[in-house]
Amino acid sequence: MKILVLNCGSSSLKFQLFSMNKKREKMLAGGFIDRIGGNQDSSITYYINHKKKLDEAQPIKDYDGAIKIALKTLCSSKYGIIKNIHEIDSIGHRVVHGGEEFTKSMLISEKVFQKIKDNAHLAPLHNPPNIKGIESSLFYIPFARQIAVFDTAFHQTMEPDAYTYALPYEWYEEKRIRRYGFHGTSHRYVAEEAAKIIGKPIEELKMVTCHLGNGASMTAIKRGISMDTSMGFTPLEGLVMGTRCGNIDPSIPLQIMADEGLSPNQMDLLLNNQSGLFGLTDGDSDMRTIEEKAHSGSERHKLALNIFTRQVKKYIGAYAAVMGGLDAIVFTAGIGEKSAFIREKICEELDFLGIQIDEKQNEKNNTVISKGMTFVLIVPTNEELAIAREVMKVLINESNNP
Repeated sequence: MKILVLNCGSSSLKFQLFSMNKKREKMLAGGFIDRIGGNQDSSITYYINHKKKLDEAQPIKDYDGAIKIALKTLCSSKYGIIKNIHEIDSIGHRVVHGGEEFTKSMLISEKVFQKIKDNAHLAPLHNPPNIKGIESSLFYIPFARQIAVFDTAFHQTMEPDAYTYALPYEWYEEKRIRRYGFHGTSHRYVAEEAAKIIGKPIEELKMVTCHLGNGASMTAIKRGISMDTSMGFTPLEGLVMGTRCGNIDPSIPLQIMADEGLSPNQMDLLLNNQSGLFGLTDGDSDMRTIEEKAHSGSERHKLALNIFTRQVKKYIGAYAAVMGGLDAIVFTAGIGEKSAFIREKICEELDFLGIQIDEKQNEKNNTVISKGMTFVLIVPTNEELAIAREVMKVLINESNNP
């Protein structure tokens, strides 16, 4: 079975084509199209079996055009991996926000698609591109089965005391204001992979998964289910991120809006795009740059590193308490997978939780980097493969329950 995975971001499209069955998972080809609809030409990168075959630029005004190019490239006589689009059996769509309606991945029917649209206001930067991707693929590949895989679905196992805010309760009842959590596809994937590495059923483990990239979140996973997670009603809550502030006193934006005469939209832009590491360092959001400048003596960059790692450490302790113990910490995403310094700094003085970093293994970015009682693992995330696996689950369940 050939499964095409589409991940439409705020101005980008990531696509990958997989050959999948119960025994074999193979990524055949994929690509990345950036700067969709921008003033500059879009960049198009395409690779087959992880080897780059195409790197060019051309104007692409919308997601419809981007998906047309992706399909054309997959079928081209020069770079194609399939003869025509009829070889595509199913399409897996990343959908950031599924609200409370979706606790698992779903075959996209008219009813399901309408509910996805209804939830667009909960993720105004993310769901609209996801919706456009679905609309275009339904038009160009109507014969393929289309499945929505929700970032929020994994966290729908949280109990009310974990997802309910201490706000007027009617806000939850009427507006569904609550913690939803994000990066769920990544957290589920790395937790399942970590259990395989440890050699125990996931149902026997208590893990904290740390998805640390430009966007960052953490999840407490007990017996394979999400008990708590750092992102909330939106991806703004939780950890300090590249440009997002994370947890702050809610009165701060109100005070600044009053002092500076800012509109809600202006404040939203400040909190989401001009805060976090970017705000702390006066313009640097890439952790590699921040580490380099901190090691060169910049006090501002040292402060940013200390704030970031301290917050991650606090969540580890809190989640260990919530779960009543800890068997493993899993680092993933750009920072989590690549920064030995950040991992070591986060795990400093956590010996009381059985956490001890093996410095040599950590420097080598090896999978197991611990020498204490608690496993500390580096597990590269693969959201596209995770989405393809979810598509397989949906289709198998569908065939078993016609």
